[in-house]
Amino acid sequence: MAGRRAGFARWPHVVAFCAALAACSPIYRSHGYVPSEEDLQQIAVGVDTRDTVAEEIGSPSVAGIVGDDAWYYVQSDWVARGYFAPEETKREVVAISFGKNGTVKNIERFGLKDGRVIALNRRVTESNVQGVSFIRQLLGNVGNFRAEDFVE
Repeated sequence: MAGRRAGFARWPHVVAFCAALAACSPIYRSHGYVPSEEDLQQIAVGVDTRDTVAEEIGSPSVAGIVGDDAWYYVQSDWVARGYFAPEETKREVVAISFGKNGTVKNIERFGLKDGRVIALNRRVTESNVQGVSFIRQLLGNVGNFRAEDFVE
């Protein structure tokens, strides 16, 4: 009977070991859509319009920010390992730009190595108080007030 109890006592350790091992396995994710090279071959520069492009390869993930002069198809592959932050392993961007008459002007493909990190909107308030602690700011105001400042 004591041997059976010893066998059951090992199971929590085995389960904990398997759970720890499974937590370290990478998790792969893919986001977005990029048309294949064969699909892009069907688009004729100077002939196809936005409507025909949408019929051939589908609507874009993102359109031009300032105007509707470009369509962007974006796909990213990510891997997450354990407790580390997810890492982008692959990114493809297909940019289809349109001319003033609405026909395809250019088709470009970019990869992760072509990308740059851009701050689109930086809403950071610059602090004008540097090197001064909260307590020093609080105590620095002692004596700066007069009774006339509070009486109307």
